[in-house]
Amino acid sequence: MSHAPASAPPDSGAPRRGRPGYDRETLLAVCVEVFNVHGYDATSMGTLSKHLGISKSAIYHHVESKEEILEQALNRALDALEEVLAAAERTEAPAVQRLEQVIRGTVHVLVEQMPYVTLLLRLRGNSEVETRALERRRTVTRRVGALIEQAQAEGDLRRDLSGRSASRLLLGMINSIVDWYRPDPDKPDDGLADTVVALAFSGLRAP
Repeated sequence: MSHAPASAPPDSGAPRRGRPGYDRETLLAVCVEVFNVHGYDATSMGTLSKHLGISKSAIYHHVESKEEILEQALNRALDALEEVLAAAERTEAPAVQRLEQVIRGTVHVLVEQMPYVTLLLRLRGNSEVETRALERRRTVTRRVGALIEQAQAEGDLRRDLSGRSASRLLLGMINSIVDWYRPDPDKPDDGLADTVVALAFSGLRAP
């Protein structure tokens, strides 16, 4: 007597697992490191396979494409940066205090998520995924600019500065951290955020 083949279990939406030793989180971290060293466009699935020490088919147990890896990595950085802004915007503190909160939070995100933020900062806009990420990044800059302008209107920051330019310069200074900063494991809090805040407000704050 023949039996009908058992139907496949419904997709639970849980992350798929590849070979033992690599969960999706670990795979993502290694891939981002390779992207940052070789450049995203120059990195093939074969290159990722070589660095991971697993076959390309094993990578496909976790993700459907190289672009999906990129999107997950960029979302990691952007979600963290957007949450810093959202947390500040939920408070009722003066705009200048919210701006300081954003500066400190952004520095912490860069340090904690440095490989992911580095990848974000090196985008060229060569794909739809990159274009969407760049627009989200520009929105972050505009929100910081609006916060600066609000603090100017409240009399806490100099009014002779362009809020739009100030936000770009401020975030540019913070973003440069990925190029030179190497955390000291023995000094997890080395005053980096304090230094950035002091430098920023020495030029921004109203006399």
